[in-house]
Amino acid sequence: MSTEGPASSPSEPQPRRPKVIKTNQQQVLLYVVLTLLLSLATVWGGRAMLHNSETLTFAVGAPNSDEALFAAKLAAVLKNNASRFRIKIVNSPDNTKALAQFDRKQADLAVLRTDAKVPLRARTLAILEHDLVLLLGPGNKKIKSLAELKKKKVAVLAENDSSLAFVRSILDIPDGPDAAKIQMAPQGATLDKLFAPANGYGAVIAVVHASKAVRDKAYEHVAKRGGFTLNAIDETKALARKFPGISDETLTAGTLSASPEIPDDDLETIGLEWLLVAQSRMSATTAGDLARIVYENKSALGLDNGFASKIEPASVEKDAYVMAHQGAADYINDDTKSFMDKYSDMMYLGAAALSVIGSIFAAIYAKITRIAPEKAGELSTAVLDIGERIEHAHSLDQLECLQDELEGILRGAVIGLRDGTISTDGLDTFKLGYEFVRDEIGMRRDYLKRHCDEADKVAGPAALPPPEDSKVVVVKTAQSA
Repeated sequence: MSTEGPASSPSEPQPRRPKVIKTNQQQVLLYVVLTLLLSLATVWGGRAMLHNSETLTFAVGAPNSDEALFAAKLAAVLKNNASRFRIKIVNSPDNTKALAQFDRKQADLAVLRTDAKVPLRARTLAILEHDLVLLLGPGNKKIKSLAELKKKKVAVLAENDSSLAFVRSILDIPDGPDAAKIQMAPQGATLDKLFAPANGYGAVIAVVHASKAVRDKAYEHVAKRGGFTLNAIDETKALARKFPGISDETLTAGTLSASPEIPDDDLETIGLEWLLVAQSRMSATTAGDLARIVYENKSALGLDNGFASKIEPASVEKDAYVMAHQGAADYINDDTKSFMDKYSDMMYLGAAALSVIGSIFAAIYAKITRIAPEKAGELSTAVLDIGERIEHAHSLDQLECLQDELEGILRGAVIGLRDGTISTDGLDTFKLGYEFVRDEIGMRRDYLKRHCDEADKVAGPAALPPPEDSKVVVVKTAQSA
C-alpha cells in the first residue's frame, strides 16, 4: 500500500456542532400576537362575565305619569353610572294596563300603588312614595267619622280615577245613586273653590303624594283664610284589616301649614304606598344589584314634583302586603354574598380553563421557539461516519483531521448536554461508538507510522526534499511491504 506525503497543509477541520432547530422569528411574532389576543380575550371575557349588559323592560303608564318619569330617571342613572343594566320603557294608556302587561310577564319592572290589583309574581324592590288620605271639612266643621260622609256630597281631589274607586271602597258605597255623591273634583280645582257654597261639597278627600303635600303652599294659603279643617281618620286599624294595601300614616304637627299650624298636633290617617316591583323570577343577584343602585341614588331619582324623593327600603317582613324580592331582602339585611361567594365557582372553572389554554400555548411556544434537543444517540451516526473514513486516510495529517473532527463532536456533545440542546437519550450508544472510532484511529496511526519508517529506510538519501529554491516538486512514494 502506498502512502502519499502531504502536498500542502490541510485546513483545520471545524468541530461538528449538534444540529439545532433555529428559532423562526415570524413564528415567535405569531406566538406573541396570539398570547396578546388570548390575554385580551381573557380580560374581555372576565369583564363580560361580571358586567354583562342586561336589559330590563319597565312597564309604565302615560309618558307624563309619575311612574314613567321615574323610569326615565332610573334609566339615566344606570347609564351615567356605567351599570350593566339597561332600561327599556314601555308605555301604556294608564298604570292599570301597565300592571296587566307586567302580570303577563311582558315586563320585568313596574310601579304599583297598593290599592291596585297586585300581580301574583310581583316582588318589592323599594318603596318609592306614600300617598296620604286627607279628610278635609269646610271652615271649622269637623267630621267625626267616615260614616258621616255617606250623607254628604264629597269631592275626591286626586290625579286619576283610581283614587275615586279607592275612596268609594273605603266608604263602603256600592255602585248606584249613592255612589254618584262621591265625585272626582274638576281638573284644576282648588280647595277654596270646592268649598264654595255654590258647589255644595260637604267634604273633600284629597289623595296626594306625601312629598307633594309637604311642599304645597296652597294648604297654607287656604288655611289663612279659614277655608278648611283637617280631620283625623280614627278607623285606620279597621280599614287596614279590611284593605291590606292601606297603611297607617301619621301627620306631624305643621305638615300642611306652618302658620297656622296644620295639623296642630300629630294626626292619624291612612295612606297608600307606591312600590317598585320586579318579577319573582328575576335572579337574586340582579334584584339585589338593582335595589342597591336605587337606594344609593335616591337623590338623583326624585322627580321635580317630589315623587320618589324619599325612597325607602322594601319591607322584609313576612306579612308585608307585597313581599320583598329575595335579592332586595338580602341587600337590606346585609346578607348579600361577597364577590368570592358569587363568583368562586366561575373563577375556579375559569382558572381551570386558563390552565388548559396556557398549557396548550406553552406547548406551542416550546414547539416553535425552543431549541429542540438532539438525542445523543443521533451523534453516533457522525461518529461512525468518521470510522468509515479511517481506512481512506493514507497520511498522518489526514488521520489528524479525522481525530480533530471526532474530538469536535465530543466537545459539542459535552456542551450540548450542559446547556440542554442535547438529551441523554442514546448516550451509551454514543460513548460506545466514540470509543470504538477512537481506538480505530489509534490503530491506524500506529500502522501509518510503522510503514512510513520502513519507506524511509528503503528510499535513503534520495528521498530528501530538494532545496527551497527548486521549482521541482518531488513526491515520495513508499510501497508497502
